[in-house]
Amino acid sequence: MSIVAIVGRPNVGKSTFFNRLIQRREAIVDSVSGVTRDRHYGKTDWNGKEFSVIDTGGYVKGSDDVFEAEIDRQVELAIDEADAIIFIVDVEAGVTGMDEDVAKLLRRVDKPIFLAVNKVDNAMREQDAVEFYNLGLGDFYTIAGMSGSGTGDLLDAVVKALPEKEDKDEETLPRFAVVGRPNAGKSSFINALIGEERYIVTDVAGTTRDAIDTKYNRFGFEFNLIDTAGIRRKAKVKEDIEFYSVMRSVRAIENCDVVMLVVDATRGFDGQVQNIFWLAQRNNKGIVILVNKWDLVEKENKTMKEFEKYIREQIEPFTDVPIVFISALTKQRVYKAIETAVQVHENRAKKIKTRELNDYMLPVIQATPPPAYKGKYVKIKFCTQLPTPYPQFAFFCNLPQYLKDPYRRFLENKLRKEYDFTGVPMSIFFRKK
Repeated sequence: MSIVAIVGRPNVGKSTFFNRLIQRREAIVDSVSGVTRDRHYGKTDWNGKEFSVIDTGGYVKGSDDVFEAEIDRQVELAIDEADAIIFIVDVEAGVTGMDEDVAKLLRRVDKPIFLAVNKVDNAMREQDAVEFYNLGLGDFYTIAGMSGSGTGDLLDAVVKALPEKEDKDEETLPRFAVVGRPNAGKSSFINALIGEERYIVTDVAGTTRDAIDTKYNRFGFEFNLIDTAGIRRKAKVKEDIEFYSVMRSVRAIENCDVVMLVVDATRGFDGQVQNIFWLAQRNNKGIVILVNKWDLVEKENKTMKEFEKYIREQIEPFTDVPIVFISALTKQRVYKAIETAVQVHENRAKKIKTRELNDYMLPVIQATPPPAYKGKYVKIKFCTQLPTPYPQFAFFCNLPQYLKDPYRRFLENKLRKEYDFTGVPMSIFFRKK
């Protein structure tokens, strides 16, 4: 997916424009000694073309030199990551020294750059915007991030400049992303699988930031294994370089088929691990939970069952997820983990014939029909699986608006009981017949 970076000095309206693009009010705010920064990323689309958006920026109290170093680092990282750059300036403030510093960096870049003059919401400000020709970046676009005025023309130009997706015929192998908190054992797990030490992404600022793909072809299995940087809680992400590492990890989740969530058994299934789990679930990916460092846990007869029960309580209502207890250090059950991930991938791609589905589900629905709503009875006549990458089912009935979540969960449980969809999120839709 193409990437568009939004850069500029603080308080020019980058976050407002960013929130308009992703159609949500979101921002990451990091508070470091003397520093307040809003940084975020998201996905959007325009004219049928989907792309990622990065919001960058920063403010440093102190000398101009300190500020210049900070903004340079922010912009350089965004430039390094992006396919196109939107440089936002503020018509109310005019051209500032900080704007000129950013423009100086952008003039050296061989990438599409779009100068957006923000807060232009009347004819007088249209005239004031002419001043920004002085930045030496050519033509500009006048926008109002708050109201959305002018953003259409800007985005038309941006999507035209984005590179076309390459058709990779050979890229048909399933993609398994190994994710988790820093130091959960992701690198050790992959090293145990491929049988060699390899250069792996960590959460330490200054190391390689890319998610690394490894083609795995052993024991009859063939897939792309994606190692990622550790994902930490937003407030803990202090360095720009780590921010982009985390962003790449999240993108790895979005672009994979199966997420292998590595959990540190000595730390437990804490809140941050749960956030990663629900991110994978919201993106409708296959999920396998790998409880690593199991060799370090003091065990009794029921330790494993109690740990598994605790995890399932935390991930309710989506509890149909395989949990494998492993040790990357001793290679205990690491190949069982791969077998499970391959099975989850097959479950995710499973297609059920419409006739077979109706032969099973319609008697189930007849035996347990939907509850009446205000004296009206819902009759489901037909169901089918939709042609999507993960299991989605449509049930056609006379009054779909009266079917609620409890009955949707009932149908999902029946489908999971009859057909093996372990580890795979499922969507059920009710449609007018």
